[in-house]
Amino acid sequence: MTQSPQVADLDDRHMTDDEIIESIGAYEYGWRDNDDYAKDAEYGINAEVVRSISDHKNEPEWMRERRLKALEIFDRKPMPTWGPDLSGIDFDAFRYYVNPTDRLVKNWEDLPEEIRNTYDRLGIPEAEKNRLVAGVAAQYESEVVYQQIQEDLERQGVIFLDTDSGLREYPEIFKEYFGKAVPSGDNKFSALNTAAWSGGSFVYVPPGVRVDIPLQAYFRINTAALGQFERTLIIADEGSYVHYVEGCTAPIYDENSLHSGVIEIFVKKGARVRYTTIQNWSTNVLNLVTQRAIVEEGGTMEWVDGNMGAAITMKYPACFLMGDHARGETLSIGFAGPGQHQDTGAKMVHMAPKTSSSIVSKSVSRGGGRTSYRGLVQVNARARHSKSNVLCDALLVDKISRTDTYPYVDVRTDDVEMGHEATVSKVSADQLFYLMSRGLAENEAMATIVRGFVEPIAKELPMEYALELNRLIELQMEGSVG
Repeated sequence: MTQSPQVADLDDRHMTDDEIIESIGAYEYGWRDNDDYAKDAEYGINAEVVRSISDHKNEPEWMRERRLKALEIFDRKPMPTWGPDLSGIDFDAFRYYVNPTDRLVKNWEDLPEEIRNTYDRLGIPEAEKNRLVAGVAAQYESEVVYQQIQEDLERQGVIFLDTDSGLREYPEIFKEYFGKAVPSGDNKFSALNTAAWSGGSFVYVPPGVRVDIPLQAYFRINTAALGQFERTLIIADEGSYVHYVEGCTAPIYDENSLHSGVIEIFVKKGARVRYTTIQNWSTNVLNLVTQRAIVEEGGTMEWVDGNMGAAITMKYPACFLMGDHARGETLSIGFAGPGQHQDTGAKMVHMAPKTSSSIVSKSVSRGGGRTSYRGLVQVNARARHSKSNVLCDALLVDKISRTDTYPYVDVRTDDVEMGHEATVSKVSADQLFYLMSRGLAENEAMATIVRGFVEPIAKELPMEYALELNRLIELQMEGSVG
């Protein structure tokens, strides 16, 4: 049996949780809670496991069949060979469904104490109490355990549910859109997600309704060797607006976990959606995600993508610009430290005239970490008078780290404006000397340089996430000089 790749040179069998966290130096969310509820969870994925997931959720027959067909596709699909090395993944080494509680609640106090304490430490209830978010979904292991939305939005017809509840309560809408943007056969991991999906968010915004304060989802892995496969479906009807923010953390183990979510977004005529992700997984998580939006006439899709943690990340938010004047934007930051490979980027497919897209990708590599930008801009024959611009900036903090750029441009029509710029820079001794001459310590000076570099991304984040990003940068810079 092949072994999952070891993503951190740690052995927690002889170390306390605090010692493990200290040895990594930056990650503050690596604690774990009791996981007795997972002791009987089956390892590996097969038809019996898929049927049991569907039975447990009491799903309609069409979804059960969809899952089983996706499993067949997953078994046939080869592993991707064009990015990070995934050859060591053993799919039999993961648990595919773990249910930590017996019910979904709408009051934090109704959660089991350990789960409630975890979210208290993460600050999620506080954000809701201070009305920094308009709704909260909290997923723990395979299930959403808490879900709430402000009453005024509910009165306007906004739907914000866990995806399982969305399937039960809105089967017609669900069946129309599920798998339409990301089919099971798109890639090996979208097939795996379709077979084993559980949790995620189901969002519908009625025509003309604006959800100005973000909806927030938070994903927490607690059990070792867990596969988390949330499925998020967002539909923004004509002229509407919604901002959805996602965060995540996981404990530190000497076994890998697998996070393989699928996000499908539908931006109707004149609507606008912003999807912000701050993924800060521990470095024993493999983060392999498919994100895609279908954008109709005059619609705008904005991906704001922050990738700090995980051993391996493969994530390329995509926009299919299907109607005239549709627009897609991606702002992303990848931060790779020791033992990490952030392979991220974007995909923009122009299918209609006068569409436009913009990709701004920034990355920081330190301590031997590796970042890669991998992107595609495709302008099809009908997409005359379209515009696209790509900007890739990479910052190397030391001499042992690496960055790569893999841009792909496919233009199949005339009258297109296309721009691409890529830069790689290193932190210079002159920069450090200047800041240190102003009284900053080396680590502080390095952090200041990095913060300035990522500022175009940070300023687009909600305030509490921008503050968290700055704090993470300061922690990551410890020990990086020299």
